[in-house]
Amino acid sequence: MSEGSLLDHALVRLDEAAKHLTVDADVIEKLKFARETTKARLMIRMDDGSRKSFLAWRCRYDDTRGPTKGGIRFHPESTADEVEMLAFWMTFKCAVMNLPYGGGKGAVQVDPRKLSKAELERLSRAYIQAFASIIGPDRDIPAPDVYTNSMIMGWMADEYSQIVGQASPAVITGKPLALGGSLGRGDATARGGYYLVRHLADELGLKGNLRIAVQGFGNAGQHIARLLAADGHTIVAVSDSEGAVQAANGLDLGRLLAAKDNGRSVTSTAGEGGHELLDGNALVGVDCDILVPSALENMIRIDNADIVKARIVLELANGPVTSEADEVLEKKGIVVLPDILANAGGVTVSYFEWVQNRQGYYWPIEEIHDRLRIIMEREGRAIWDVAKAKDVSVRTAAYVHALARLAEAIEAHGTQNYFAS
Repeated sequence: MSEGSLLDHALVRLDEAAKHLTVDADVIEKLKFARETTKARLMIRMDDGSRKSFLAWRCRYDDTRGPTKGGIRFHPESTADEVEMLAFWMTFKCAVMNLPYGGGKGAVQVDPRKLSKAELERLSRAYIQAFASIIGPDRDIPAPDVYTNSMIMGWMADEYSQIVGQASPAVITGKPLALGGSLGRGDATARGGYYLVRHLADELGLKGNLRIAVQGFGNAGQHIARLLAADGHTIVAVSDSEGAVQAANGLDLGRLLAAKDNGRSVTSTAGEGGHELLDGNALVGVDCDILVPSALENMIRIDNADIVKARIVLELANGPVTSEADEVLEKKGIVVLPDILANAGGVTVSYFEWVQNRQGYYWPIEEIHDRLRIIMEREGRAIWDVAKAKDVSVRTAAYVHALARLAEAIEAHGTQNYFAS
């Protein structure tokens, strides 16, 4: 990528969307910068009796449309710049789905795989101790992200409740069911993408048995593979952090899921059931109909975008395609269903969890799936129509769709034209 911060690269999407709308300069000025980014150093006692500190951040990017919302990731390469970029994306994702939220994000610079379970709990609680004044059910609502899960969210919600002196399940989403979590949260990210593809199948030219390649076989990757395989489609390649496997006639999904359940890489299935080893970096070039990047940011870049053979890229990860790679894919006629739409099922069901926590009434799984499907289809259709009407990519259309909502809210507080008149 070229020089500039990660947020600078993300703001390219804002600039492009603004070309297709008439918005007040106040709107762009407000959305160019994070409202607040707080940094803390978490000090915890390790199992050997020593003390160790970890850098941590929480960003509330914009709260014009409601309390900020966004995950907390534990990753050794996390930075403040990354957190602000992710919070920017969350701002637009919530607007895309018309949720009453702004965007937020948090991170701890740590490799959680090197911590014991007890150390992980202490770190999780230390995060809440540091940021208790930043978050809250009506101010900023965290959720799981990379290398965090429902148990970590349960520890965090419990710590916050102890600090404020009362049960506050709505402070955090993605919790265990027994602690106020929502049915349907586990597969929500993948299910939202699945509903989107199914709804736009005719427009995307997707018919019959489809060949699917999944990059990143974690939560979202496993669930999208399950959902698409259940519809009769063929999973031809999957990858994780240790490599990839492929099978022209289709991988044995049961073998792959069993390997992950037992803590093994998908590569451990090579040689079984027709599975062949594949270099993990080569997965993006597999011959398939739909490529599903479900790992980290910037996995499809200017140096590998040219080898993509898929007709559709379904972004279940956040920011897996760089802006430079976007241009290459568009020239090749590849349709990218962008992250702020395609993976928004996760934040949508998180919103459902927050609503249920506040009501004290919990919905059956059928109602959650139906509500998610309706929202994904409604916003997916609206964005597709914007793309066709303005002759822009689906990604640009998604940002135009979100920016229109954000602009309406920001302008409702008054703009230069209002105060100068």
